Amino acid sequence: MKRIKLLALPLLVLITIGAAPFCHAEDSPSGLWKSIDDKTGRPKALIRITETGGELSGKIEKLFLDENEDKNPKCDKCNGQNKDQPVIGMTILFGLKKDGDEYNGGKILDPANGKLYSSKIAVMDHNKKLNVRGYIGVPFMGRTQTWLREQ
Repeated sequence: MKRIKLLALPLLVLITIGAAPFCHAEDSPSGLWKSIDDKTGRPKALIRITETGGELSGKIEKLFLDENEDKNPKCDKCNGQNKDQPVIGMTILFGLKKDGDEYNGGKILDPANGKLYSSKIAVMDHNKKLNVRGYIGVPFMGRTQTWLREQ
């Protein structure tokens, strides 16, 4: 019996250590998120967040549009490379790097007005929600949207 217990302990440790990367992955903002308009409470878009080289970026995969809206809108208020480009497929979130429990130092583009804001995000509610903050200058001078995990 003692021998079984002695063999079981290292096995339990290996299982626990082996599961650690999967627990960390659950806390990652990588995946598909539904953005919710902080003013109307209605879904706006599906954004796919990916991580490459320690930096997060987010690309619009789908827009939730009214029947009378253009089904393939262009970013006519954007500047530079995004000027008059399709909003669907556009990278709107980029440059975010892990900083403790948050991701900071990035930018977020609002295709509705073409403006680029500083951004930070934080995973909340056991990885079911994402607080996305866009701001000018300092974080308390901005606004936050809560995005919901789709997958």
